[in-house]
Amino acid sequence: MSQPLRYLVTRDATGGQLRNCSTYYHYRRSANTLTDVSELFRIEDLHAKPIEGDTEILRGIDLAVQAGEIHAIMGPNGSGKSTLASTLLASPEYEVTRGRIFYQGDDITDWPTDVRAKAGIFLAFQYPQEIPGVSVIQFLRQALSARKGIDLSILELRLSTMGWMKRLGMDSGFVDRYLNEGFSGGEKKRNEIMQMAILEPELAILDETDSGLDVDALRTVAKGIREVKADRPNLGIVLITHYQRLLDELAPDYVHILVDGRIVASGGMELAAELERDGYEAFRSVTQ
Repeated sequence: MSQPLRYLVTRDATGGQLRNCSTYYHYRRSANTLTDVSELFRIEDLHAKPIEGDTEILRGIDLAVQAGEIHAIMGPNGSGKSTLASTLLASPEYEVTRGRIFYQGDDITDWPTDVRAKAGIFLAFQYPQEIPGVSVIQFLRQALSARKGIDLSILELRLSTMGWMKRLGMDSGFVDRYLNEGFSGGEKKRNEIMQMAILEPELAILDETDSGLDVDALRTVAKGIREVKADRPNLGIVLITHYQRLLDELAPDYVHILVDGRIVASGGMELAAELERDGYEAFRSVTQ
């Protein structure tokens, strides 16, 4: 079983917990807040385009996520799924042209990537990048220290990762390897889930975590996601995928169909079954 991680918090003038540094505090003072602060996350009429280009990829997305909910977003290639994931973490490759993003009651539309991450938003990449010379354990230590606002020891972190490596079917020496260098597709995705477990986000955006995985690797990754969720039941998850197979493993609360930069249908698992039966063509007419 993984070891619990201690962390320090400060408090603002109203007594609310504040996890990080003065930069995070500055952004938390935003005057643009949601009335219903119990809502974990909301997107309102979100439009976005590449920095280098004029064509909008996201063309008016609305989505609300309560604490503990799993929302699956499905769509064909080129529909804007990965653009949405990148935009939600303020990728410098994309520009929000209209709409707003709220998180825990605050308007975070203008927050930079590092502040969003410190506040508890996590992104698992479809294609995790290799970082030669930086071990997994060093990377986790730096990320977690920034997230929690403490100088965490390697030993303390190593004890915590041991339990998760076992649960995810990883060798005990995995954390001493350079980040994603020489990793198989399954190892990269399991490493992303271990990061999610260790960093303890409030909201996790999983961008095609099932991409490139065989059936056994998919089940291992899905099991890891379920165990993280069991440990942290209030974790909100936005699951971006092409395929129903991951949904069968995780049973999301809501399924959304994204076509041509818009959510054109929302429902439960019955919507995923309809998609599996009829394909995306049945939903394309909604955007025309």
